[in-house]
Amino acid sequence: MPLSLCIDLSDDERAALLDIARRSIVNGLDSGAALQLDVTRLDKNLAVDAAVFVTLTIDGNLRGCIGSLQASAALAQAVANSAFNAAFRDPRFTQLRDDEVENLTIEVSVLSSMELIPLETRQELLDNLQPGVDGLLIEDQGHRATFLPQVWDKISTADEFVGQLMLKAGLSAGHWSSTIRCYRYHSISFAEN
Repeated sequence: MPLSLCIDLSDDERAALLDIARRSIVNGLDSGAALQLDVTRLDKNLAVDAAVFVTLTIDGNLRGCIGSLQASAALAQAVANSAFNAAFRDPRFTQLRDDEVENLTIEVSVLSSMELIPLETRQELLDNLQPGVDGLLIEDQGHRATFLPQVWDKISTADEFVGQLMLKAGLSAGHWSSTIRCYRYHSISFAEN
């Protein structure tokens, strides 16, 4: 069964989500908390529960990326929460400073549901991945990591994609075991100009 995003966002809705993300970051600088929205006042698509990631970059360099692989809040609130967390709670970076906001570029990714990929070998995984299309979540032996589909923009082969994801999970680049579980997903991604 093909993956379905179950949502079609208009240009206005995408712009609204990017605005919510930015306002949540500014709110975080002012109050130390994510922007809280009245979900009952949101347009239909923005009120649908959705899994999202928010990626922050400055001059093309990653400055934070946090989200959820499971839908647990209305899309607009999930964007507000993820933007705040990417700016202030990504353990790879210091908290975002006031002087960085002007140069910040925000990207929002709305994720599809997860699809378990039945596999017996690493080669089967490599053969099943669609470069530029699939996001991937791996879980094994208490380790877990994901790469969004746009990571393919920086990684040229499926083998490198999987190897780097294994390293991100705290495993060896060539790791494989009979207990590994791999899930694919797709996303709609859009960023500020």
